[in-house]
This record gives sequence, C-alpha cells and structure tokens, in this order.
Amino acid sequence: MSQRCQVTGKTPSFGNRVSHSHRRTKRRFDVNVQRKRYVVPSLGRVVTLTVSPRGIRTIDRRGIDAVVADILRRDGRV
Repeated sequence: MSQRCQVTGKTPSFGNRVSHSHRRTKRRFDVNVQRKRYVVPSLGRVVTLTVSPRGIRTIDRRGIDAVVADILRRDGRV
C-alpha cells in the first residue's frame, strides 16, 4: 500500500533516532493511512481511498463528492 494520503497528500517524513548516549541514526516517520471505501453518488459507484485520519475528517467535513472532484481534477483518476 502506498504511504501517501490521497486527500491531503501527506507522505512519510524523515528524522533522527536518538539513543540514550545521544548517537543519531536516520529513521522514518510513517503516515497513519488506511484503505477506506466510500459510496460516491455523483459517480454512481464505490471508491476505495487511501486516507490519513486528517483526510477522513476532511471528507466528513466537506463531503465525499467535493473531495473526489478535487482528486479527479488533481490526479485525473480515483
């Protein structure tokens, strides 16, 4: 599964893992993404999106039709 939210565009970020002795090694902060299924009335079908919790809140606030329209305008596919 891609580590990218389709709604917000959030991707993994990188930083340092710091040990007790303060040695630093590279680490990766992964995005909390889930696959969610939504019924989109304007398309007349079910769409599966990879979304973060912030993306789920955005869909709840704006509505699935508006969010899917933005994704189609930006990426060309859902």
